[in-house]
Amino acid sequence: MIPERDTKVGKSEPQKEKYGSFALFDIEHFLRRILKNWYWFVFMLCIGYVISWVYSKYYAQNIYASNLSLSISNNTSSYFTPNQSINFIWGQSGNQDGIYLKKMLLSRSHNEFLVKELDLFVNYSTKGLIKSTYIDKTDSPIFIQIDKKHLQQINYPVTLVPKGNGSYEVVLPEEGQSTNLYSYESEGFQSVNGYAKPANKIIKINEWYNSPNLRFRLLKNPETPKIKVDNIIVTLNSVNQSVNDIVSTIAVEFDKEIGTIMIINKKGFNLNSTVNFLNKSVNELQKKRLADKNIVNKNTDVYLQANIDNIRKKLDSSAAVLNYLKTSEKLYNIKDRDEKSLDKIKDLEGKKADIVSKISSLNNIKTTLQSQDFDKMISTNAAGFEDGFFSATVTELKALYAKKREMASIYRPNSEPIKEINRLIDEARSGSSGTLRNYYTKYYDEINKIDRQVAEANSDLTSYPEKERRYLDAERGYNMIEATYNSLLSRQNEAQMKVATNQSDITVIDPAKNLGQGAIGPNVKAIKFGIIIGLMVLPLLFILIGEVLDNKIRNIKELLSATKIPLLGVIGNNSNENMLTVLEQPKSSVSEAFRGIRANIRFLMENNKEDGKGKTILVTSSIGGEGKTYISINLASVIGLSDKKTILLGMDLRKPKIFGDFKIDNKYGISNYLTGEVEIDQIINRTKIPNLDVATSGPIPPNPSELLMSERNIRFIEELKEKYDFIIIDSPPVGLVADSYELMKHSDANIYVVRHEYTEKYMLKMITEKYHNGEIDHFGLIYNDYNTKQGYGYGYGYGYGYGYGYGYFDEDKNYKEPLLIKIRNKVQTIFNKK
Repeated sequence: MIPERDTKVGKSEPQKEKYGSFALFDIEHFLRRILKNWYWFVFMLCIGYVISWVYSKYYAQNIYASNLSLSISNNTSSYFTPNQSINFIWGQSGNQDGIYLKKMLLSRSHNEFLVKELDLFVNYSTKGLIKSTYIDKTDSPIFIQIDKKHLQQINYPVTLVPKGNGSYEVVLPEEGQSTNLYSYESEGFQSVNGYAKPANKIIKINEWYNSPNLRFRLLKNPETPKIKVDNIIVTLNSVNQSVNDIVSTIAVEFDKEIGTIMIINKKGFNLNSTVNFLNKSVNELQKKRLADKNIVNKNTDVYLQANIDNIRKKLDSSAAVLNYLKTSEKLYNIKDRDEKSLDKIKDLEGKKADIVSKISSLNNIKTTLQSQDFDKMISTNAAGFEDGFFSATVTELKALYAKKREMASIYRPNSEPIKEINRLIDEARSGSSGTLRNYYTKYYDEINKIDRQVAEANSDLTSYPEKERRYLDAERGYNMIEATYNSLLSRQNEAQMKVATNQSDITVIDPAKNLGQGAIGPNVKAIKFGIIIGLMVLPLLFILIGEVLDNKIRNIKELLSATKIPLLGVIGNNSNENMLTVLEQPKSSVSEAFRGIRANIRFLMENNKEDGKGKTILVTSSIGGEGKTYISINLASVIGLSDKKTILLGMDLRKPKIFGDFKIDNKYGISNYLTGEVEIDQIINRTKIPNLDVATSGPIPPNPSELLMSERNIRFIEELKEKYDFIIIDSPPVGLVADSYELMKHSDANIYVVRHEYTEKYMLKMITEKYHNGEIDHFGLIYNDYNTKQGYGYGYGYGYGYGYGYGYFDEDKNYKEPLLIKIRNKVQTIFNKK
């Protein structure tokens, strides 16, 4: 149990390298395991062959594909479609309009509309003896029309069997009816009370079928299907499930030579379904694009109409004032009228009225931009200009705001991506505002110029009497309002003309068609070989992964062979809730193991001189969780119970634990003493074992390494040696910090804890090298948490090889022998009798 250290002189360096080195992969052992498990490979071969045959015969579903090509024109100027003059989508360039359309085709909103419009949540199929085949709605002699106000059970196959004369038997599954039903109105699930399985029923065309979990009626297909089916299986899906299924089968690509040509592919289990879906999808996309192009002009029409209505009221009021002056004041025939000046003023004020109207439209555009309500944006034509850069910046702003809303759910407000998109928004907003300011400046300059010209013309009319001048002012006001009215009418006609003449910028080149295309999948032969080979590889992978990843210490024999370090004892699994096993379970096998360790420790210290001082035993491990504190507590307990004055020191200052098991207040401890806050007597605590004292770690200090390696700590240990027979030090793990190596210089025995199926093999390399290089003396291992039921390892079988029968220890009374152990013991009993 305690092998001698290899002390041969002239030991070669290669020999030293072997210490602490475990085999990472043993090819011989790997091949033996494969040969030993040969039956798994034969079993998987048979299983794979059966599965592949059944799959190809009864379950392989053909997959079809159809495609549609379209062209995207670049003559759009709408705020609501991308503009080629500016790249507003990050990381993309070139065909932005095509990318925008691709996103629309794959968007949830677009496909959800198609699902509801075409009732794509209703799936049709037919079944032979075993295999089911998907069919298109047009291939079915009847359609299903569900009552969307009624709760329906989804993923519930309903079979319709023809019975002649337009009648069908509704056959429901034997089981599977659910109380969690789906509402197509709210697109959510609702719970209902339990109900009995609905009976099968024969219904006719246009007759409603009613049950607690279904309500639908049959409609006759107006066209004669090209195929004949013996039954129709109808399964309802949720809207969300249908949309996700559709989006996953659509692929959009662009022509390599002409980037504005888009090719859309759709896969499915039925060719007609893919064809019908693609044609309908693009048709709806054309309508949407046309509506997007017209929305600005329609907004402009509505805006101008509202202004026209207001101006019409002002025009009527001004006309009434003018007529009053004509009839009551008899001012309609003013003598010596300066018609030249009046015509000039009328022309100038007409121009001013038109500019004022344009400025009003500019104000509307500016307000819409500030409110970010892009859906109410009017055309720049209403403000008297067409500016491609401004349209592009508005489009950019719209896209950036949408991108920011999307990113807000992912990033924090002060994150770099949000800051970057805010910067781009500020730049785009600055560009659009700058464009508007230029037009404001231009229009106000023109108004000032007109005002000066009108003032010059007015100087020629100062000679008129007050009455005549009042009439002329009224006439001028009427003319100005009339000019505004005519200007608005002209711009409204222009907006209405654009709505009437606009066309979608999407042109279908090749619509999707059923040309008898063959199935594109699956590759049944490849799948067969894949299933067989894949299943045969599984046991090989399990064996390989087990060999490669098995890096934990599982075998005591291998541990001793690799480290050549003395083994002080083996500690079994602790079933106690706390760490005081020796105190609370003194008759257990674990307690007996600690007594064995107590006896074996003397071999580590036998060369020490008997100087009358107490012996220091240091306990450490590679990392936390390996049980060094548990070993320290119980080792100290078993030594204290042997009538040796013992003290347990909690010197793992970074992670104190001991105080909890002994129910000791950790307010003051070793860390306080080492910093000079308290005296030694204040940190030593008595326990219920008369000869066992405990000094806990105390509060976690900021400099644990410096405290443990300080002279004060060394003097502290030396002082305790004068008072105690044994000092047990629970030190920090050596795999994390080097504190324990310093403490080992002042200890009489050093114990390293290795935990079964927990400690990694590589962790032992450094401590093993230090031991064999002579840097550590009086060193031994304790193998902790060993599972005695496994029957392998150091040669113990069950128990520790002491020769005790079952029931010797307290925990043996509930022990059930494994089957292999029972067989082994039975055989041994038979041979012993002979």
